[in-house]
Amino acid sequence: MDTGRTSDVRVLVVEDEQLLADAVATGLRREAMAVDVVYDGAAALERIGVNDYDVVVLDRDLPLVHGDDVCRKIVELGMPTRVLMLTASGDVSDRVEGLEIGADDYLPKPFAFSELIARVRALGRRTSLPLPPVLERAGIKLDPNRREVFREGKEVQLAPKEFAVLEVLMRSEGAVVSAEQLLEKAWDENTDPFTNVVRVTVMTLRRKLGEPPVIVTVPGSGYRI
Repeated sequence: MDTGRTSDVRVLVVEDEQLLADAVATGLRREAMAVDVVYDGAAALERIGVNDYDVVVLDRDLPLVHGDDVCRKIVELGMPTRVLMLTASGDVSDRVEGLEIGADDYLPKPFAFSELIARVRALGRRTSLPLPPVLERAGIKLDPNRREVFREGKEVQLAPKEFAVLEVLMRSEGAVVSAEQLLEKAWDENTDPFTNVVRVTVMTLRRKLGEPPVIVTVPGSGYRI
């Protein structure tokens, strides 16, 4: 597995080539990221105004609202969101211009997907405070870089969403995390907020972590470790 913090990174992919956009989103989701997708600049501005994203993968040449204007709006709003700008042009002057308007990184097309993943991970790390490389709590060790979990020295195999939920809970350092917060951090906006996916995921996560239970349900509030 590639290295890097991924499971609590929320990404907006903005790309008018729908096949490319959907392929990028699918690949990022396989890395346990929560990903939303839009195909034009106007829709991007709408989503940015509603949701908090760690990273926006932004095509520069967009319909309705140009990618440059989307980037400028993110900067104008003072958002902590990082922008990875994509372009079909490989000219240095084009890259420099994109960075000057506020993009945090630049990737010309065509690109290697492994490089896109690495750049999104790096930008995602820059949106939050530094955290220990290995999280430890209640006899559990979670390594976000290696995507490994151990309980009392025994490795626990988790599905991507189970890993994401466990990481969010462990990063909260004992604070209660609501189901809504887990949905926001570990899933994308297409998930029905009334679904029982959080409850089911927590149930399977508890089973895999074994006895005694370490995930506590706080009635009416959420979960904590």
